[in-house]
Amino acid sequence: MSTRRLSPAQRAAEALGQRLREIRTGANLTGRALAAVVDRHYTKVSRLEHGGKTPSEEELRIWCRICDTEDQIPDLIATLQSIQSIYQEFRRQTHAGMKRLMQVHVPLYERASLFRIYEHNVIPGLFQTADYAAAMLSFWISFLETPNDLEASVTARMERQRVIYQAGKRFSVLIEEQSLRTWFGAAEVQAGQLDRLLTVMSLPTVSVGIIPMMIERPCVSSTGFWIFDDELVCLETPTANIEVTRPSEVKLYLRMFGHLASVAVYGKAARHIITSVAEELPSAK
Repeated sequence: MSTRRLSPAQRAAEALGQRLREIRTGANLTGRALAAVVDRHYTKVSRLEHGGKTPSEEELRIWCRICDTEDQIPDLIATLQSIQSIYQEFRRQTHAGMKRLMQVHVPLYERASLFRIYEHNVIPGLFQTADYAAAMLSFWISFLETPNDLEASVTARMERQRVIYQAGKRFSVLIEEQSLRTWFGAAEVQAGQLDRLLTVMSLPTVSVGIIPMMIERPCVSSTGFWIFDDELVCLETPTANIEVTRPSEVKLYLRMFGHLASVAVYGKAARHIITSVAEELPSAK
């Protein structure tokens, strides 16, 4: 029996992919043959059938036309719309206040032993100061039009940080230099945040790598992501929490993390970048 943890959206996407595969095989078409008809790479067909990618309504219509099963289009589109509504759960969660969103992953943090974290434009929440968190969360409360529970939300975020001091936890963190230069709040808030980052880096269970700007690099990740125990990847869009549990996809995120880590600097070199950025802040002049 599989022990993979799937989000509701992932389970629904996989079920839709299974139906598409049954439609294709029922039409006696291989994945390559179907891909050739629509002038797409055959790997996209595989991703659709395994739930790795959610099709558009037009893609569903084309799929059914090719397989001569247009009578199934309405039901498939209804399934697709159901999946899309599941991804909107992020917005529904915030309707009860941002505090609730801060608490969603607490059980996951308690279970996980190894955290691999990559952030490209923000300091990871586990390392944020209360002032920095307040400045950032105030924007999202306004943007998502949630109840204004800023104080409670910040408190919940600070309480989540207890996990970094728990026995048996390890944190491997990659932060783009751009994150150090992206302000949330005034200069003094950013200065306090950079000082907090330097403090956290001294913990024996925490490894922080800084990826310098203006260097030759093997890759660029389009979003930040967190990997838990090589089993689950979490990432956030402005409107959704997305969980990735398919082993083949988790491996891709692990590969991406490895590529990014290959150009990061650690220890004294990382501290030098952080202190240099701090010295550039207006309050430091």
